[in-house]
Amino acid sequence: MHKFYFLGLLLLAAEPSMAQAPAAPAAGLAPLTVDKIMRDPAQWMGTSPANVYWGEDGRRIYFSWNPTKERRDSLYQVAPTGSAAPRKVSVREQRALPASSGVYNAAYTRKVYERDGDIYLLDLKTQKVRRVTNTAERESNPTFAMLGQLVSYVRAQNLYTWDPSTGETTQRTDFRKGSKPASTLPTDKAERYLRAQQLALFDVVRLRDQDRQARERQQKALAGLQPKIIYLGTQSVDNLQLSPDGRYVTYRLGQEPKDTKVALVPSFVTASGFTEDISTRTKVGASQTAYEMGLYDIARDTTFVLGYTELKGLDEQPAYRKEYKMPVKSPMPADSAKAAMARKPKKSATELRRVQPFGPYWSTDGKQAFLVMRTADNKDRWIVSLDPATQKIKLLDRQHDDAWISGPGIGNGPGNVGWMPDNRRVWFQSEETGYSHLYTVDATSGQKKALTSGKFEIQSAELSRDRKTWYLIANATHPGEQHFYHLPVNGGKLEQLTTRPGAHEVTVSPDGRTLAVRYSYTNKPWELYVMDNKPKAKMRQLTHSTSAEFESYAWRDPEIITIKARDGADVYARLYRPASPVAQGPAVIFVHGAGYLQNAHKYWSNYSREYMFHNLLVDKGYTVLDIDYRGSAGYGREVRTGIYRYMGGKDLTDHVDGAKLLTEKYGVSPERMGIYGGSYGGFITLMAMFTQPDVFRAGAALRSVTDWAHYNHGYTDNILNEPYNDSIAYARSSPINYASGLKGALLMCHGMVDTNVHFQDIVRLSQRLIELKKDNWELAVYPVEDHGFIEPSSWTDEYKRILKLFETNLKPAGGNGSAGQ
Repeated sequence: MHKFYFLGLLLLAAEPSMAQAPAAPAAGLAPLTVDKIMRDPAQWMGTSPANVYWGEDGRRIYFSWNPTKERRDSLYQVAPTGSAAPRKVSVREQRALPASSGVYNAAYTRKVYERDGDIYLLDLKTQKVRRVTNTAERESNPTFAMLGQLVSYVRAQNLYTWDPSTGETTQRTDFRKGSKPASTLPTDKAERYLRAQQLALFDVVRLRDQDRQARERQQKALAGLQPKIIYLGTQSVDNLQLSPDGRYVTYRLGQEPKDTKVALVPSFVTASGFTEDISTRTKVGASQTAYEMGLYDIARDTTFVLGYTELKGLDEQPAYRKEYKMPVKSPMPADSAKAAMARKPKKSATELRRVQPFGPYWSTDGKQAFLVMRTADNKDRWIVSLDPATQKIKLLDRQHDDAWISGPGIGNGPGNVGWMPDNRRVWFQSEETGYSHLYTVDATSGQKKALTSGKFEIQSAELSRDRKTWYLIANATHPGEQHFYHLPVNGGKLEQLTTRPGAHEVTVSPDGRTLAVRYSYTNKPWELYVMDNKPKAKMRQLTHSTSAEFESYAWRDPEIITIKARDGADVYARLYRPASPVAQGPAVIFVHGAGYLQNAHKYWSNYSREYMFHNLLVDKGYTVLDIDYRGSAGYGREVRTGIYRYMGGKDLTDHVDGAKLLTEKYGVSPERMGIYGGSYGGFITLMAMFTQPDVFRAGAALRSVTDWAHYNHGYTDNILNEPYNDSIAYARSSPINYASGLKGALLMCHGMVDTNVHFQDIVRLSQRLIELKKDNWELAVYPVEDHGFIEPSSWTDEYKRILKLFETNLKPAGGNGSAGQ
């Protein structure tokens, strides 16, 4: 039978969440129970240092930490020498510190930043701070202008500059909402005749009109000293930049769609006692903001909108549209396939796709600029040079992907880009070879060069302050490791500095001599280390965050294995096995969320609770497999886009192939296979339970997407296109269409105030299961939880239900059916 569980959790603003957690046991952690491992991590296992940055003088490292089990993390500082223990920074001290973020000038002698809506300028040599603004209005987006001579910032959608040498503030733009006021002069013929008659007949009227015209001429002359008034109509404006020579202001205009419906999520457990609606987001396929780039020529007092219809490939239509011109072979149910074919896209073959501009990015000598342009469908990215005087662009690089453009250093925006030290070449990251690597292109000749290559990814890249060396994070040694490298500015041999297996997040000191390193390994949470910025240097540990209770348990170091998928691909996975596995024992496959995320790696997982739960399962005799299925991060373009137009295709068969490996190589019973996961992992769990019922006997789907047509645009449109243009992709990718295939035991858990995957998703699927007369499912709902759970009591309840599901359905009758309380 199906069951609904409502877990009432009354939130009181004055009560910390740790009050929900049970007290820590006095003895060691073993044996593991759900109650123990789902407590508030800060209250029993310790919290890792995070948000690491250097003080501007290089004498201190700052980071967020919580070694004293407070309600939230605090700011700490430590000397890189490790001569003293980390110390909490007082509120008074924090107020005196410059912001951790900001913009440096080209010489790294000054830094400008925003704090509490005002702008500040820091002199890095003297460490003195000057306050640039002190207003009730918010100023934001500070940077340097005019080759570092001025500070620019934005206030109320207008650009201002401030001169440090004089203290003078200048308004550079005058954008105004609405339309230009209509002229007061008559336009009707009769009215014009009457006005002329009045001026001819009456001296007083004529003299007053002449005075009015004189005043207007005077005002216009004075207005010549002010920026041109630019009326926005219904558009918005952002990304305002002053060119290095002070002649041009570039800006981005956005036109929001009209009457776009936004989904509301009701919150039932509130301080007011009334149900309160949360405005969340649109659904995929809703009209999106249309962008264009404007240019204000100050000298000519004229504005232009940049044209880019000549971009190569802008008129090319997505390859998937060809599928709608031929019969479809689809694995989806016949009625869904028929409906999908009835909704063919109706778009002109000559239609120009919509483009979003980013930039401009000016060379440090102020002589050249480039833009990054992306199509709204994310299938093309162009890097183009810009001549503001002629408003002309020239192609430097085009990256096209029939699926979608993304990857490390690329993402959905402009990506990781900049100018080389010679001010002649542009650098950027691209997946041209199938892996994200570092490239340069000459802005004059168009000559392109790869600085790195190989079957690995450059996960981050930045130039050293002296602009002689690249600082890179890459997984060159193993897909599941992240190391810090040096690379000569013009390319050459990668020089690896970090050596320990695991992951290293590196922040370089202002003088470039020392590295602050956040390091972790599979069974060791993140800690802060320091090392010299040179090869073979040793890391010295500065923090110790884990508690004695956490360390009392021998946390497993899972084996990293590869699964040979049915199409020949090697799929990486974490394998957890009992020390003495029982023949034909049970197994659980965990499905990580996000889709584009890596979890079969050699460092501490973002899924720390799940990692501990897997240790608990192994203690109870389960084999656990955690797969980086198709669509995961860390393995290049082919894996990243392996789910294009068919979520629940290769990503699901990777799990089926993993189950097969468990039975054939590791002695797991094919009759005792479970699966679980959250978000995207919940989606895969549903697809597994609905379409592979003979493989998986039990599954727990948490905060699951049940119908992709109801998810957000930015994520879903990349992978499945728009539902009205590619209905086939949506029909075959949405679990709700396959619900009739459910045979095994299904547990579904969902937060009722989930603003990411809305509670409506699971409600719609529940109704579908009811209408299909399925009775082997349960739904547990959590009234105060969003997409990511917060309350320890919610985590505990959820994972007790998951454990009970597996203990009941994957172990023989009469076996241990406890919930591990």
